[in-house]
Amino acid sequence: MGTLVYIEHDGGVVKKSSLEAVSYAQELGGEVTAVALGSIQEDEWQKVGAAGAAKILHVRDERLDAGNIQAHSAAVAKAFEKAGAETLILAKSSLGDAVAARLAIKLDAGLVSNVVSLPSTDNGFVVKRSIFTGKAFAETTLSTERKILAIKKNTLEIKTDGPEPTVEALEVGLADEDFTYQITGTEKAEGDVLLPEADIVVSGGRGLKGPENWGLIEDLAKALGAATGCSKPVSDMEWRPHHEHVGQTGVKVAPTLYVAVGISGAIQHLAGVNSSKYIVVINKDSEAPFFKAADYGIVGDAFEVVPKLTEAIKAIK
Repeated sequence: MGTLVYIEHDGGVVKKSSLEAVSYAQELGGEVTAVALGSIQEDEWQKVGAAGAAKILHVRDERLDAGNIQAHSAAVAKAFEKAGAETLILAKSSLGDAVAARLAIKLDAGLVSNVVSLPSTDNGFVVKRSIFTGKAFAETTLSTERKILAIKKNTLEIKTDGPEPTVEALEVGLADEDFTYQITGTEKAEGDVLLPEADIVVSGGRGLKGPENWGLIEDLAKALGAATGCSKPVSDMEWRPHHEHVGQTGVKVAPTLYVAVGISGAIQHLAGVNSSKYIVVINKDSEAPFFKAADYGIVGDAFEVVPKLTEAIKAIK
């Protein structure tokens, strides 16, 4: 019995978090099959194969492009049966969470979310997951025959040495009732690198003094190839759009590197970033709480430090 991986994409481009899920599945052992729904660019198949999938089941139905939860759940359930799988792997995301919950019922499967490492099988099937917004870990035992694991983003590196996968068109015969509700519109975050998928994030706070100074954050982010974020007060004051708000009530991120500029480090903000591998804080207040959570800190005026840091990074690159 093999493993099936549910692939998410944006505009036909497979999401980084889904490639991570494929690599996780490959580490489990056995044959890995991916299921992709809707319109996907042909050159994306190679990336999925390189990450570890031997086969891709492609449901070619443009109605699935919108991310309809009912339809996605129905299609993946049928792909699961087609693949003869016993384990479903997917990325933890807003769409993934909703699909996983429905599939747990459809497939009579145990579900564990926020998974951060491979399961231990020495004494059953024990999965380590992140809890309390990354402040602690829990070990959960799955006793069901079928299992669903939702992998926390940026948990492991994506493999790039897999062979070219075989791609098979899959007909799942979606019924009208699978589309009983329609998505009439979406609002997407803009930018070269989006927060949920970013490996590096540069965020700014009230220490930037106003929206007219946000070029400092954008220039540093561009030099690093990073996404931009902000603290809640900044989005509340409408200096930046709300989709850039990082924190407990905003977007929770888990990048390799998180750079906080002019952010004091309120507990609500820390709750959204404490899963970052490395945190760098730039603040002129040496008593700012954020320094206690930082791996590296720079005490200094952001208007002096950030331009010099940006130029240094450009010079290295």
